[in-house]
Amino acid sequence: MDLSPHLRWFLLKEEDPRSGPWNMAVDEHLFRSLTEEPRTVVRFYQWERPTASLGCGQAAEKVIDMGFCRANGVDVVRRMTGGKLVLHHHEVTYSICSSDVETFSLTVAGSYRLISEGLIQGLARLGLDPVLAGAPPSSYARGTMPCFAHPGRDEVEIDGRKIIGSAQKRTGGKFLQHGSIPLAADEALLRAVSRKDFGADEIRMISLSEASGRPVSYESAVEHLVSGLAEFFKVAFEPLRMTGEDLAAIEHLRANKYATGAWTFRAETGA
Repeated sequence: MDLSPHLRWFLLKEEDPRSGPWNMAVDEHLFRSLTEEPRTVVRFYQWERPTASLGCGQAAEKVIDMGFCRANGVDVVRRMTGGKLVLHHHEVTYSICSSDVETFSLTVAGSYRLISEGLIQGLARLGLDPVLAGAPPSSYARGTMPCFAHPGRDEVEIDGRKIIGSAQKRTGGKFLQHGSIPLAADEALLRAVSRKDFGADEIRMISLSEASGRPVSYESAVEHLVSGLAEFFKVAFEPLRMTGEDLAAIEHLRANKYATGAWTFRAETGA
C-alpha cells in the first residue's frame, strides 16, 4: 500500500565519511531538489577530517584561527545555514530537508522545536534523558562563542549541557535543517580552532559517549535516531537512491561553491 507523502520520508544514511565541501553540497542539493509537493528527506553523515563550519553570515577572521587550522589539518567550510562556529569531528551529523508544511510549522522556531523533539525521542532510545533548552544568555546570542558554548532555545541538552547543535535555512514552505551530535567531544581542539578565548567553564557541551557512560558508535546512534524520528513523526522511511544526475549536481556545487575561497572566506559583517 502506498503511503501519503506526509507518512513516507526518505532516508539517506551514509556509511563513508566525506569532505566538508561534499557534505555541504549534498545538503544544498537536497534542499534545492524540493518542490511544492510535500517531501521530507533525512540524511545522516560523517566527516573525513576535522572540519570547522562557519554560519553563512559569520566573518571567518572574527571566529576562527586559520593559522592553526592550516597547520593542523583542520578543514574549513561555510554552511548555507546560519548559526555559529561548529567543529565537526567524531560525530553524527544529521540533515532534514522538507517541503511538507502540513507536518512542519511554517516558522523556523516551530519546525526547529519539532525536529528537536523527534531527536530527543531517538536519544531516549539510547537510555538518555535529554530535554529542550530554554533561552540562552544575551552574551551568547550576540557574541562570537562557538555553537557548543551554550544551548540555544529549543536545542537539545542533557544536564544543562548541549548535545545537539543545529541551524536552519528556510525559503517559504521549504527548509533545510542540519546539526551536529558529538559521539566524543574534543574541547581542546575546539578551543584551538576558535579565535575566542574562553574559560574552563564556558564550553557547555556533552557527547553521546560521555552522557551514556560508554562508547557510542555512529551506526548505533543513527539506528536509534532513525527509530526515534519515525516514532515521533509517525512515518515510515524509504531509502533515498541518488542518481547520476544527482551526483553530478552535487559535484558541481562542491567544486564551484563549497570548495572555493570565494564562498568560504567571503567578506561578511556578521558575528
